[in-house]
Amino acid sequence: MTGLEFFVGHYAYWFVVILLVLGLYGMIVKRNLVKKLIGMTIFQAAVIIFFISSAVKKEATIPIVDKVVGTAESGFYVNPLQHTLMLTAIVVGVATAGVGYALLVTIYRRYRTLNEPELMERMRREDEASEWEEEDA
Repeated sequence: MTGLEFFVGHYAYWFVVILLVLGLYGMIVKRNLVKKLIGMTIFQAAVIIFFISSAVKKEATIPIVDKVVGTAESGFYVNPLQHTLMLTAIVVGVATAGVGYALLVTIYRRYRTLNEPELMERMRREDEASEWEEEDA
């Protein structure tokens, strides 16, 4: 197997690696919270694609007993476990993203920014102001 054949034969895994790197880059480097959340969503999609692509079996069929194939050879059927788990992961990912975006809307309404350093500075000022009010009271 040459290097090119290896690369082409594992294209799904290379795609997953690219998505993982993009997602990590978005979560670590970006300062905007929306972009961080988008990076997290890309990272989740990469993990889901990895599990689905690892479950692929060439010339296999869905896991419903076929009279032609029979039940003696289980290798002719696709294992549905990865697909079922990833369906759950998709639902959890959508719910997580929804909660994340709702939190971002709340943060923006209160601080008028989604830039992380600016947000941290405004939160620090607010904490200092509340401490001064407590000392005066």
